[in-house]
Amino acid sequence: MIDIGVNLTNSRFDKDRDEVIARAKEAGVEGLILTGTCIEESIQAQEMARNWPDYCYSTAGVHPHDAKTVEDLSLPEIRRLAAEPEVVAIGECGLDFNRDFSPRPQQEAVFEAQLALAAELNMPVFMHCRDAHERFMAILKPWRDKLPAAVLHCFTGTEAELRDCLALDLHIGITGWVCDERRGTELRDIVRYIPDNRLMIETDCPYLLPRDYRPKPKSSRNEPKFLPHIATVIAECRNQDPAELMAASYATTQAFFAIRAA
Repeated sequence: MIDIGVNLTNSRFDKDRDEVIARAKEAGVEGLILTGTCIEESIQAQEMARNWPDYCYSTAGVHPHDAKTVEDLSLPEIRRLAAEPEVVAIGECGLDFNRDFSPRPQQEAVFEAQLALAAELNMPVFMHCRDAHERFMAILKPWRDKLPAAVLHCFTGTEAELRDCLALDLHIGITGWVCDERRGTELRDIVRYIPDNRLMIETDCPYLLPRDYRPKPKSSRNEPKFLPHIATVIAECRNQDPAELMAASYATTQAFFAIRAA
């Protein structure tokens, strides 16, 4: 398994990043993709990934929450980072109309700028969409055939939205949301529709600690060592052997990001 969504730059990991990596390895997690969410954190993620070669990789991009900070839509800093060997995708990019931390027109412009950069550089995109499905799809569709690959991470949408994404040849990232008996009911029902070669698994840590993990962790902080539990729950929802799902996800993720993992 490879965890495709690790916010290792988050301050909640400041005291024990080395231990978090060690625990991930002990749990059988074979690689991590560190998420870049703004210029500064994309730089930090790439520098962190360099510390664990062939185990950690990173993305470089601007999350919709941070779109308001972008002044130059040519994105020179992201372009520079994309040339680094540790950087394997553009993003996290997309739309978030749930919180609207950045004005919607700016979110849309920065999202499209990152799609254009990914197309130019022939790199996959790592995307975010929350409460913005219609606009997200409208912006993405004209670019999809220009991109080598695209994943919608932390998918929590409806069956109709999932089918739209699959029809556009998107990969789907599933998190511990599927372990939440309050919010994850529909996701548990529809995750079976994702083909093996489109499914990837992630923690999105430090967020989304699996609610059903036992014994219940003392801290609410999620970390990559919980990825096998998430994978097992997904497999149960799909009536699939967990080992089979983990192997398929590993192969899919390696191919998507064009990486070697430990």
